[in-house]
Amino acid sequence: MMRAARLGDDIDDFCVKCKRIMNHAVVSILNDGPAKVRCRTCYSDHDYRHEQAPPPKVDSRKAALFNQVIENVTGSPAPAVAGGAAAADGDAPAEAVAAESTPAKGRKKTKS
Repeated sequence: MMRAARLGDDIDDFCVKCKRIMNHAVVSILNDGPAKVRCRTCYSDHDYRHEQAPPPKVDSRKAALFNQVIENVTGSPAPAVAGGAAAADGDAPAEAVAAESTPAKGRKKTKS
């Protein structure tokens, strides 16, 4: 049976700054368990995460905008694809069509 964590004990946890499971020192205890820890590599303090990485950030706005571009280019609703990238029916990819029709951000439009 494991003993209760004490201040200064070494413990493995996911470091939010290093983005890896690293050695940490217990800095704060709440209800006989570590509450805050300090990474022994980068010295950042954070809540104890029980060695679990945070869930990945999924930007639903990007997917919605991509589907809107596909819809405008093809005239039909965009298919739901898990990878987030879809090609039109035999045509050029939507990114290439969208890039040709709008200038890149920060560039001035030149006269042709």
